[in-house]
Amino acid sequence: MTRIKCTISYDGTGYAGFQSQPNQRTVQGVLEQALKKFHKGTAVKVHGAGRTDAGVHAKGQVFHFETDYELPEKNWEKALNTLLPEDVYIHEVKRKPEDFHARYHAVEKEYHYFVSTGTYDVFKRNYAFHVRYALDMEALQAACDKLIGTHDFTTFSSAKATVKGTKVRSLYEASFTQQDDTLEFVFRGSGFLYNMVRIMVGVLLDVARGKYTPDIIDEMLDKKDHQMHRKTAPPQGLYLWKVGYDKDAK
Repeated sequence: MTRIKCTISYDGTGYAGFQSQPNQRTVQGVLEQALKKFHKGTAVKVHGAGRTDAGVHAKGQVFHFETDYELPEKNWEKALNTLLPEDVYIHEVKRKPEDFHARYHAVEKEYHYFVSTGTYDVFKRNYAFHVRYALDMEALQAACDKLIGTHDFTTFSSAKATVKGTKVRSLYEASFTQQDDTLEFVFRGSGFLYNMVRIMVGVLLDVARGKYTPDIIDEMLDKKDHQMHRKTAPPQGLYLWKVGYDKDAK
């Protein structure tokens, strides 16, 4: 058997998330449908690097699968893109060792979150979160800086999270840039808890609008309580941008 690693992008608007769900259109589902068709009716299991929620997009999601077919990497790419819907696209295909795992060998992930601050644009509604209030950029920067480092992010995780064990994660970057009426957040870290990025964005925007001071970040990290009051930003502004692997797993 050959293990194949694929890097894909997708528009999450029409999906109930990445992971397969009964009677729901999912990214994993359409990938497995395409692979099943390519393998003449034989089911092929897809293993993703991360599980994006309904409405969340991806620029650099990664998955792997096993096959007994032998094709050049570019042929895999062309063949699967022919079978996939227009809102999913494979950018790169690589053969990997049999022990490679898209999820467990990932060493870091990068998420971007887009906020529209100008006049409401109906054509952006599925790809950015529109806010109608002024933002204090100095307070926003101070709050972002407090998130960087190794912390217990329990307060920034959803009560619905099923992951057991430590909630300690290392955040290497928490930054933002603004160009015209678009604010782009970048979060890069060793791993992320369920809804962690969307909760961080919700809190950061509340700081930027003056509802809290930047010190709320310290308080939330210290409390380690996912029931603590916080707002979760909506899914449509979130993008899984990149999944990083060490040099042996790339």
